[in-house]
Amino acid sequence: MLRIDAHQHYWQYHPQRYPWISEQMAVLQQDFGPAQLAPLLQRHGFDGALVVQARHGEQETQALLAQVQQSRGVCGVVGWLDITAPQLSQRLDEWRQQPLLRGLRHMVQDEPQPDAWLARPEVRRGMQMLQRQGYVYDMLVTHRHLTAAAQFAAEHDDYWLVLDHLGKPDIALGAKHWAQQIKPLAALGHVVCKLSGLITEVPGGRWQASQLLPFFDAALEAFGPQRLMFGSDWPVCLLAGDYGQVYQLSEQAIATLSPSQQAEIWGGTACRIYGLTESGYGSVSER
Repeated sequence: MLRIDAHQHYWQYHPQRYPWISEQMAVLQQDFGPAQLAPLLQRHGFDGALVVQARHGEQETQALLAQVQQSRGVCGVVGWLDITAPQLSQRLDEWRQQPLLRGLRHMVQDEPQPDAWLARPEVRRGMQMLQRQGYVYDMLVTHRHLTAAAQFAAEHDDYWLVLDHLGKPDIALGAKHWAQQIKPLAALGHVVCKLSGLITEVPGGRWQASQLLPFFDAALEAFGPQRLMFGSDWPVCLLAGDYGQVYQLSEQAIATLSPSQQAEIWGGTACRIYGLTESGYGSVSER
């Protein structure tokens, strides 16, 4: 089965384009692209990766698509469109010419009122269009918005929804608290969860495996391997650790699963949910 990193980012850094990258995130204030990621994927035996938007703008989506079209291996893009726009139907028709666009995302966590944004009539209308056309929708929210996210997901069940970064749990409150928060979302069979982004949720990046492994266990119990997928969240992960550390944490977390269950998390789920197939350029992995 193919092995996929289901969550990473590319960008050409400009402060005005990526205002969320603060002065405290100096390591991210540089360009990141396929050339830097490919050796990391090779080293860990991945066949490809799914690149996810990091700012609101169709220009970035176009740039990501151009980059992955020249990349080796299994590729796909989770981009951005204004799903509240009156002309969304027309824009979707135009974007249908881009088969590598596998999903869309809005950085809901950065909205002034995330819960209210999810409930907007324009958002509901846009989501109905997206799901009718078979686009996966990635949900980027924090633990503060999981109740609203569950209500949102229950209203939009015509296609897959993917929860990024386990919904950014409050690590200090512990995995048992998060398990209770996530129950309504996990009960919805069309909701999938990414095992990604945990190390940067620990204040100051001072994380330990023993602190985070219970969240993996809770996710496995809530979603099961067939609704979980690995994502490195590279290069954002560099704020708290390198690619190898993220990989090793996930490897440790699922070590007791059967080979087939591990294969789902390492790539099977991502391929199935996002409809990923190998490109004509061949696998990025040298295996």
